[in-house]
Amino acid sequence: MKKISVWLVCLLWHGLAFAQVDTVQRVIHDRYNSLAQQEKPYVILISADGFRYDYADKFDARFLKAKRSEGVEAASMLPAFPSKTFPNHYSIVTGLYPASHGLINNYFYDPQRKEHYSMRDRSKVEDGSWYGGTPLWVLAEQQQMVAASFFWVGSEAPVQGILPTYHYQYSEVMPIERRIQTVVDWLSLPAEKRPHLITFYLPEVDHAGHRYGPDAPQTKEAVLELDKHMQMLTEAVAKTGLPVNYVFVSDHGMLEVDTKNMLPMPAAIDTAKFMVSGGGMVVELHAKDKKAVKPTYRKLKKEAKEYQVYKRSNMPKHLHYGAKDDKYGRVGDILLLTDAPKVFHFSSRPPHPGQHGYDATKVKEMHATFYAWGPAFKQGVKVDTFQNVDVYPLIAEILGLPYHHKIDGSRHLVEKVLQ
Repeated sequence: MKKISVWLVCLLWHGLAFAQVDTVQRVIHDRYNSLAQQEKPYVILISADGFRYDYADKFDARFLKAKRSEGVEAASMLPAFPSKTFPNHYSIVTGLYPASHGLINNYFYDPQRKEHYSMRDRSKVEDGSWYGGTPLWVLAEQQQMVAASFFWVGSEAPVQGILPTYHYQYSEVMPIERRIQTVVDWLSLPAEKRPHLITFYLPEVDHAGHRYGPDAPQTKEAVLELDKHMQMLTEAVAKTGLPVNYVFVSDHGMLEVDTKNMLPMPAAIDTAKFMVSGGGMVVELHAKDKKAVKPTYRKLKKEAKEYQVYKRSNMPKHLHYGAKDDKYGRVGDILLLTDAPKVFHFSSRPPHPGQHGYDATKVKEMHATFYAWGPAFKQGVKVDTFQNVDVYPLIAEILGLPYHHKIDGSRHLVEKVLQ
């Protein structure tokens, strides 16, 4: 009996220790706002993963609809290609397309490093050498403005050697109430320690959309639950009395895909000659011998049905994903892009009914959401669809953070939506 008790105590201790590591806040203690930065506005950049451009209206998210009417609403926001989570979250905070910042997919192969990046591999997620560009929190910290991040892509890695002053290792075990209270706690810190930029990530709508599809009652429930949480967040933050601006975005939309007639690995692909990366709606082939590219490309073009075949050198320009855009040499030599709602499926596991990753200029269901409100924004403004790389210069303008490096985003939103 004594042995069993000791075993149970050890098991419980290890469980508690794991939970604690999973949810502990990481703080860089020697950071302070300069006196000039203490006078700047505040921005909370919120991402509801997979919150399709029409979800607020489709499911009657009343709080979000009310807030957008008080501020700014975009018809939709165009995600970068591919319309996946990691590339687009990082595009939003760097103002760069995926091929420019290097995070080209959730999972991809880097032929120069001879390594695979995976969003589920913590050693890669926390390795700053995979991430290009200057994320907003790096821009802020470089100018002695304190930043904080809750789970945003890239915020766990020292990009250019810099992490946000306050950040967390990604975990889905932390209750939303605790996350909201942490934001309030950050904004209640003394002026010299208080973050002026907070990035805040919410995964629940994406999970529901994947598992059940974009039209399912479970997805509606997730949207309405998120709407309730957004109200909780804004009401709790309002009690601080600070002039906080909110930018509510998503990374991509969601589409009900064809799970009955999935596309197998094309016969023309010889895995002895190519490293195959990706799946779903984007497959990338990295040639082990470049001589195999032309003949394989020709064969694939002849047999292609319900998907398009491109070489890295002839990718459609509007995707910003070709040879000229590929700063880190991570894009495949040959790319296969499925026609919606088709997906490649090379696994024995059944695919989710809801998916994303298509060219958003062709598939409207990939479009994301953009709403913004707060003292910096005009009221009752509606803008046309724009690209998500334009969010970066907008937030930099609100926070008064100049930048001199090249980005892909433009400043066209600044005059349209800011006071």
